Amino acid sequence: MSKTTAQTTILHQREEDAQQRRRVVTLLRVFLIVLVSVVVALAIVTESANNAGEVSLQRHWWALVGGVLVFSLLVIAVDVVTPKRKLATISAMLFGCIAGLILSLLLGIIIDYLAQTFLPSDLLADEGVKRLLLAIKVIMGGGLCYLGAATVLQTQDDFRLVIPYVEFSKQLRGARPFLMDTSALIDGRILDIAETGLIQVPLVVPRFVIEELQTLSDSSDRLKRNRGRRGLDIVGKLQKNPRLDVSIDEQLVPGASVDQMLVELAKTMPGTVLTTDSALSRIASIHGVASLNIHDLANALKPNVIPGEPLNVMLIKPGEQAGQGVGYLEDGTMVVAENGANMIGKETQLVVTSTMQTSAGRLIFGRIRGEEEDDENEASHAPATDGNGRRARRH
Repeated sequence: MSKTTAQTTILHQREEDAQQRRRVVTLLRVFLIVLVSVVVALAIVTESANNAGEVSLQRHWWALVGGVLVFSLLVIAVDVVTPKRKLATISAMLFGCIAGLILSLLLGIIIDYLAQTFLPSDLLADEGVKRLLLAIKVIMGGGLCYLGAATVLQTQDDFRLVIPYVEFSKQLRGARPFLMDTSALIDGRILDIAETGLIQVPLVVPRFVIEELQTLSDSSDRLKRNRGRRGLDIVGKLQKNPRLDVSIDEQLVPGASVDQMLVELAKTMPGTVLTTDSALSRIASIHGVASLNIHDLANALKPNVIPGEPLNVMLIKPGEQAGQGVGYLEDGTMVVAENGANMIGKETQLVVTSTMQTSAGRLIFGRIRGEEEDDENEASHAPATDGNGRRARRH
């Protein structure tokens, strides 16, 4: 099973879940319509006062029906205009409204106290004054509810309402959580990095990444099955590490592939994508999402060498150019030895001549130490010549 097939399976599962939720919402809408219809019918129908057993309509029944119709249309309009509602946004609005109502209640008590203290009793008994005070309270309550909801919504980058405990959770500033990619989990070096204590931010493993690893672990291909199981084992070891804060994110994120969903989730949180996939790093960069490639981190931590330093390396194969020998350091850095073809299979001491940084990592060039000294001696003992290539005459 290929990666594309795994992603297709995950998308099918998500589509089935979405269809099931849509069916439940449709049933709720039908139930609401039936409930409202029954309640309105019972409210406007009454037994006739003249003829027993006959029914008639209440006076001004049209006002009730019209009000219910307007309210129903308003509810339907809100439902249609906002198909993708976020629980955090709704919770923030409710919290802001509740805070506004509580504050308006307290201010209403203060207004009543001031009115009873400074207004004469005959003026307080006037219906017009009562209606005026009530209007002031209602307007003040509506304004405070608006300010409360707007304040919470506009500061959602600093605070986020958490359900079901109704508390504020400060979103991370500066150091963002790491969003683990499938490739980073399969790679496994994150465990070694974590053991050093370098990771001081939460690690978040999205649910769709877990599902992709599970799909790989069930593959008929042995290599893919081993990769999937290794990734799941790494997740378990990360969760058991007391130095780390590891969580599984259950959010449903839109996207046609796991990479796209990971980028969208990183935008929402916000977070930093941790991966070994250079293509995913480029996609994240295009969308303005921070990413960290473990390969880049490993290359940055490799020790620097400067020309003239001695270097011991085992040459294991010939190079691309004639006479070259190629070996590797313990960290995987490729070393190219000029005139080292005859030393293949032996550990050789080289003298570094130059280094080159490539997309695959650092590349070191060197010469065999004895040959380097011989070249210098030959250059120092070479006879002097004039401009025409003839040996210069000594005086």
